[in-house]
Amino acid sequence: MTVRSPRSKVVAPWVRTRLRTAPGTALALALLVAVTAFLAAALPRSVDRYGDTGLRQAVESAGAGRTVMQFNAPPDYGAPAPERDAGLRGAALEEYHAGIIRATDRALPLDRAQSASGVRSTEPQDMAEPWLPRPDGLPPRLDLVAQSGLTEHSRLAAGRLPRAPQDVTARTPRVEGAVSTDTARRLNIEVGSVLRFPGVQRDPLEVRVTGIVEPRDPRGSYWSVAPLMRTPVLTVLYGDPELRQYWKGALLLPPDAAPALLGTATEPYRYWNLAPAVDDLHGHDVPRLRTAVAATESGPALQRVREATSPLVSATTDLDEVLAHYERLRTAIGPLVAVAAFGTGTVAAVVLLMAGGLAAGRRRAELALLRARGGSLTGLGGRLLAETAVVALPAAALGLAAACLAVPGARLPYAVAAACGVALLGCLALPLRAVAAHRAVGVHTGREDVTAARPSRRRTVVELTLLTLSVGAVVALRTRGTSDGSDATGDQLVSLAPVLVAVIAALLLVRLYPLPLRGLARPARRLRGAVGPLSLARAGRGGGSSVLPLLALLTALTTAAFGGSVLSGVADARDRTALLTVGADARVESLHVLPPGLADRVRRTAGVDGVTVAGISYYARPQDGRDVVPVAAVDPAPYAAHTRRTGIGTFDASV
Repeated sequence: MTVRSPRSKVVAPWVRTRLRTAPGTALALALLVAVTAFLAAALPRSVDRYGDTGLRQAVESAGAGRTVMQFNAPPDYGAPAPERDAGLRGAALEEYHAGIIRATDRALPLDRAQSASGVRSTEPQDMAEPWLPRPDGLPPRLDLVAQSGLTEHSRLAAGRLPRAPQDVTARTPRVEGAVSTDTARRLNIEVGSVLRFPGVQRDPLEVRVTGIVEPRDPRGSYWSVAPLMRTPVLTVLYGDPELRQYWKGALLLPPDAAPALLGTATEPYRYWNLAPAVDDLHGHDVPRLRTAVAATESGPALQRVREATSPLVSATTDLDEVLAHYERLRTAIGPLVAVAAFGTGTVAAVVLLMAGGLAAGRRRAELALLRARGGSLTGLGGRLLAETAVVALPAAALGLAAACLAVPGARLPYAVAAACGVALLGCLALPLRAVAAHRAVGVHTGREDVTAARPSRRRTVVELTLLTLSVGAVVALRTRGTSDGSDATGDQLVSLAPVLVAVIAALLLVRLYPLPLRGLARPARRLRGAVGPLSLARAGRGGGSSVLPLLALLTALTTAAFGGSVLSGVADARDRTALLTVGADARVESLHVLPPGLADRVRRTAGVDGVTVAGISYYARPQDGRDVVPVAAVDPAPYAAHTRRTGIGTFDASV
């Protein structure tokens, strides 16, 4: 009787064995994937952050007067006097304000702290008080503003905040008010000053200044929608040929004193200002924001606002124009950003493929032996995939986490997709290269020799296709430049131009590389020594992966060269635009006559090469007085020399 002992099967796990036998290779792959995943994930997040910063700067630079959503409505003159007066008081306006916010808050991110409601005058009134400043003999003109939130948005500099009498009506003879510190300083207003506004079928309305306030946030939307609340300005009288000036400012009333404006000639109106939350604006959200603004100006949102307030409410804002300008700018620079993304992405992909190709070449004998001993392509590819996945996936996750920490406040999906792409490429580079190299079973392979190899027809077709695409991309880049965003396919082709040029250059160099070797191989055979022939023979042997380092280098160089040329062109265009706008490197101007001797003092300033004096009148009238034309008075000789130096349009001084 024969007893068979059970066969003992000892299995050595492939992945654990490879990690133990080649820890350095695994660590290098992990480091490469982690760094690449970090850069790939950080790129879209950085683009998002730059887009958000650009949009916020565009909104802030446009000013609150353009970006705040303003709702206006006249008083309800058809209602009885008590209801009309009650509709102008602070409680009613705040209730309407809450309804407007509920109707629009879902569409627009709002800064409720900087939003406000109130009543203000349409027409500023001439002040007859003799103690007010009159620069050119013209009386100052003041607005009356009864806006909510004065206590929260200002600090008291002198006196006390104004208080409204009970039940203020259109017949109330006097109310209390306040002015800002700038208004008090420039208009000589003090605590206790009384200003009189002309009345309609009644005596003038007396406003007694009880306090001087200083804005807590002068640049905030609360004070910037109507800058006269904060700072008075010198204004040129419209149509005056002498350009005489007068002061224009505002007095601040308590919200419950607004009904007193009905008895004046100021033509008051109600308003509600909704300030956008700048920190909550995102560049990628501009299309939705534009739709929301359009709906609020003349769409369903405006209809909901009218249902919550008054049918006579109208909405005005320039936020849609600011968003449209930003979107046009972003569309213009989008292809340039795509060039950088395509270039760096190509370099990163080539580096990962090159790492996989080098690993497959280094393990060629091992993998060929496995295939010769019966290993299948599926099993071989699966084992190599598991081997690289154990290293690449945690490294890619680590790179993604580092990118999220380094670049916070941006969208996550694009970063995750980029990191997953890196992880996938890092996992598949070695298995795919090994499967492609070991499709046929064989231990010994023919020696690779680029001097004797002949490219296949498939390679020729692929190279010709890439050459055609490259020529088309370069032609499109030269003729169109960056498009207006109407042709997305054309934009992508233009953005791929540097990468395609690098690919063609690499393939062309690989094609031309055997030619000098072939030319030198024959005369080298006649040499007596062995160094020359052996060196040429060694140079002629190489794998197909030799094109990858060349492609990575050329792609990096072409992308950097293209980006440098674009930056240089933008800098030159900006300098040229500034020169054409100013007319020189710097300009000193004033609405009035400049101090005598100023030109000589500026001319003696260090760094000044020359000074040209000119006087310009933009509203000069010919003798018939029908048209207004600009006239410049200059000394012909130095001004002609100035135009020749700046290149803004020369003329003959003798003429």
